[in-house]
Amino acid sequence: MRKNIYIIVIASCLLISCGGGDSSPNEEAKNTAPTVPTLVTPADNQLCITNNLNFEWNAATDAEKNPITYQIQIATDNQFTQIVKTAEGTSNFQSLTLNKGTAYYWRVKATDSKNASSNYSATYSFYTEAEAVANHAPFLPQMVQPELNSFVNTTTVTLKWTASDVDTSDVLVYDVYFGTTAIPTIKVASNSTSTSWTSSTLQAATNYYWKVVVKDNKGGETIGQVWNFKTN
Repeated sequence: MRKNIYIIVIASCLLISCGGGDSSPNEEAKNTAPTVPTLVTPADNQLCITNNLNFEWNAATDAEKNPITYQIQIATDNQFTQIVKTAEGTSNFQSLTLNKGTAYYWRVKATDSKNASSNYSATYSFYTEAEAVANHAPFLPQMVQPELNSFVNTTTVTLKWTASDVDTSDVLVYDVYFGTTAIPTIKVASNSTSTSWTSSTLQAATNYYWKVVVKDNKGGETIGQVWNFKTN
């Protein structure tokens, strides 16, 4: 009888130790990144009459209700290679002082307390008013197509871009530079009103580079970055 009791007790222990191994009540759920913040002010293409600016964006949300920290970046180029201000905080606003008479670009991302980060928001541009300025240079052109470092499979390509000016009544025209050198010097379009240009003579297995100079009708001029693509 005693032997039978020992067998039952041992079998019960084995069942308890081996059972329920598929999940743990303390197992931590997978963490997700916060949503992407949306920018509010300064609005896109805004002319700011002061250089002491209040930046505001809509708060991100976190599915796990983790605390969120925001990082704001401000740069003088829309690729953020020339960042002039970076700030972090838990509020969805920041007050910063910038230079006068300068075009700026800004974006924000959200990071939760477990280091999961959202993508950066859309990029907004704005201009800080200078002393007694009658005209402002256009903003940097924005690339539309082809994408940076992309491949083109035909002998024809259409370059497309967008541009804007804080002086909304200004008329914009474009000079386009295109070629196979890393700094293109061949001007293929001059004072064009179109935001596109087409080449139908591409060579295979070649790197191409291009840039756009944006000019307004009051003498303002902005030289864009160099973009590139490759042919197969």
